[in-house]
Amino acid sequence: MSGTPRSQPQPAADSAFLRACRRQPVPHTPVWFMRQAGRSLPEYHKARAGVPMLDSCFMPELVAEITMQPVRRYGVDAAVYFSDIVVPLRAIGLDVEIKPGVGPVIADPVRTAADLDRLRVPTPEELAPISAAVRLLTAELGATPLIGFAGAPFTLASYLIEGGPSKGHELTKAMMYGDPGLFTALLDRIADITTAFLTAQIDAGASAVQLFDSWVGAVAPEDYRRHVQPASAKVFAAVASRDVPRIHFGVGTGELLRDLGEAGADVVGVDWRVPLDEAARRVGPGKALQGNLDPAVLFAPPAALDAAVQRVLDQAAGLEGHVFNLGHGVPPNADPDRLARVVEYVHEHTRAGS
Repeated sequence: MSGTPRSQPQPAADSAFLRACRRQPVPHTPVWFMRQAGRSLPEYHKARAGVPMLDSCFMPELVAEITMQPVRRYGVDAAVYFSDIVVPLRAIGLDVEIKPGVGPVIADPVRTAADLDRLRVPTPEELAPISAAVRLLTAELGATPLIGFAGAPFTLASYLIEGGPSKGHELTKAMMYGDPGLFTALLDRIADITTAFLTAQIDAGASAVQLFDSWVGAVAPEDYRRHVQPASAKVFAAVASRDVPRIHFGVGTGELLRDLGEAGADVVGVDWRVPLDEAARRVGPGKALQGNLDPAVLFAPPAALDAAVQRVLDQAAGLEGHVFNLGHGVPPNADPDRLARVVEYVHEHTRAGS
C-alpha cells in the first residue's frame, strides 16, 4: 500500500511520546500503559455493560469513549486505540468471538491450503467503523497522540491454527515445522490483513502504531528469523511511508529483542524479565525502548511501587529514547489509583530541571 497523505492535522507531532519514539529530547519521560483502557476501570464496565466485546469494537462512539477514559483519569502521554487483535478477522466475516475467561475463539480453524481462501484483505467499507472511531478520537485528543493497534502475524496465526488460546502452540509449531510453505503463506496473508487494519488507523489520524506479538516468545530465535520475522517486517515496511513511529512488543521475548527491532520497529517494547539497560545492549543502537515495570508491582505497597518505578527509570537513564510502560498489559484487577501514582511519579521525577 503506497503512502497516502493524511487529511487530519497532527497537533500531537511535538508531544513527549512522539519525541521519545524518535529519540529526541523530551520535557519528561512519557508514560502510557498497555491495556490502559479496559477491565481495570469501573467506567469501562459501565460503558460496555451488555455489549459483547467484539461488537463494541465496531461502535465508533463507544470505542472513542473507552479509549479516552484512561487519558482523562491518568493524564497519560498517549492514548491507545481500544480494539482487539482479532477485530480485522471479524471484519472480513470470520466466525470469531471472545469468550469471557478464555479469549478469542475461532469456530473454523485454519489448517489447510484451502482454508487460506477465507483470508482476504478487509475493504475500506469493512474498516469504516475503525476509521470513524479514530477520527472522533483525534478530534478530542488534540495534542495527545493516538497509538494504533494491531496483532502481529504470528500471534494471529496461532489463534487461527489452534482455534483459540494455547499454552504450547503445538498445532502452530507443527505447521511451522511440518508444512513451512503453508505456514509462510498464512503469515503472509495475515500480514496483508494487518497492514490494512493499521493503515486505516494511520490514515484516519493515528500518530504511531504498535504491533503486538503476544505469543512470539514461544519460538526460538532461529525459527523467528526464518519463519516469523519476514511477515512482521512486511507489515512494518508497508506502513513506513506513513512516517509514524512503529512499536513492536512481545511477551517472553528476551532472546528475540534484536530480531524484533530488525523486523522494522523504531521502538522495541521490553517485558519485565530483562532490565532496560541490558535490553538496550541486546537491541543495539538506533532504537528507542518501551517498558518495562512488572505489572505485579502494582499490587505492592506504595513505597515498593515507587522504588520499582525508580529502578526502571534508573535503568533507562542512558537510553537513546524511553517510553515508560508496563512490561505487559494492565491486570484487570489492578487499582486505578496505583496507575495514576505511576504516571505522577514518572512525570515528577523526570521533568526537565527536576
